[in-house]
Amino acid sequence: MKLLDWYIAKKYLSTFIFSIAILAAISCVIDYSEKVEDFVSRKAPVEAIFWYYINFIPYIVNFLFPLFVFIATVFFTSKLAGRSEIIAILATGTDYRRFLKPYIVVGSGLVFISLLANHFVVPYANHNRIAFEKKYYKNVIAYSDHNVHLKISATEYIYLENYDFVSNMGYRFSYEKIDGITLKEKLMADRISYDSLKKEWVLYNVTHRYNDGLNERLNMQPELRAHYAFTLKDLVQDLDSKDAMTTPRLWSYIQQEKLRGRETLNALYIELHRRTATPFACFILTIMGVCIASTKKRGGGGVHLAIGIFVSAVFFMITQFSSILSTKAGFSPFLATWIPNLIFSCIAYLLYKKQIK
Repeated sequence: MKLLDWYIAKKYLSTFIFSIAILAAISCVIDYSEKVEDFVSRKAPVEAIFWYYINFIPYIVNFLFPLFVFIATVFFTSKLAGRSEIIAILATGTDYRRFLKPYIVVGSGLVFISLLANHFVVPYANHNRIAFEKKYYKNVIAYSDHNVHLKISATEYIYLENYDFVSNMGYRFSYEKIDGITLKEKLMADRISYDSLKKEWVLYNVTHRYNDGLNERLNMQPELRAHYAFTLKDLVQDLDSKDAMTTPRLWSYIQQEKLRGRETLNALYIELHRRTATPFACFILTIMGVCIASTKKRGGGGVHLAIGIFVSAVFFMITQFSSILSTKAGFSPFLATWIPNLIFSCIAYLLYKKQIK
C-alpha cells in the first residue's frame, strides 16, 4: 500500500462509515416514532429501550450493508473523477488494475467484517432485539399454526388441527406410528391439553388402534395422559427466531425441522446461505461502483449517484424476488441467494473490461 492507496482507502472508509452512521440514526428515529405508543402503553423501561436500539443498529446496518458499500463507493469515486484526480493518477502511467488495489483491499476487509457479523455478531444482537419486541411491542401469540403436521421421530407422526394457547386446548389430535409402510399404531383424540408441571399431554375422548399383523385392538378412553416428543413451542414456527441463531445453531435447527417435515425449510436455508452470499456482494458492488463512477461525466456526481441508487434498487429487487421464488415456488435456496451475485458479477466484469480498454 503506497501513499496514494492509503489516501483512497481512508476516503472510501470515511465516506462509508459516515453514510452508515446517518442510515442508523434515521432508522432508529423512524422505528421509534412507529413503536413509541406501544412502548408507553406497555411501560417499557428507558434502559430497556436504549439497549433495544443498541441491538437494532447492527440489524438494520447488516440489512443494507452491501447497498451502502456500493453507494459510498460511487459517491467517493465520483468526487475523485469530478476533481480530475483519477485522470491525474492514470496520466502518471498507473495501470487501471493498480488503481483498483485500495478498493480491492478495503472491499476484502468489509467482506471479512460482514461475514463475521452475519454468522455470529448480528444473530446475538437479534436475539436481544426480538426478545424485547415480543415483550413490549408484538402481540402475544394466541393460536398455533393450523393443520400442524410434525414428524417427531423416525417412526412417529402427529397432526393437530389447531391449538388455543389462552385456553390451553387443542383440537382434533392424531398420533401415528409407522414401521416402513405398515401402520402399527394410530391414536385420535377430540381435544388435547398440555400439563406444564408434569410436562405431559392430556388427551380427551381417545380412540386408540393397535395393528399387529392380522391382530387388531381398539381401545376407547375418556382421558389419557401421555408423553410425546414435542411441546407447545413446536406448534408455532416463529421464522423470526432464525435471525437470532448463530450459524452453528441455525444448522442444528434446520436438521431438527427437516426431521419434523416442516414446509418452511426453504426460508431457513435462505437465511443460512444469505449470511455468506451477502458479504461477497459487497466486494462485487465495490468493483461495479468504481467502474461506474471513475469516468468523469458532464452531469457530475449527481449522474453517478442516480445510477448508483438505480443499480442498488435493482439489486435489492432481484434479491427479494429470488428469495420469494424459493420460499413460495420451491426454487433452490442456494441458487436464490447467489443468483444476484452471479448476475452482478457478470455486469462488474463487463464494466471492468470496458474501463481497461
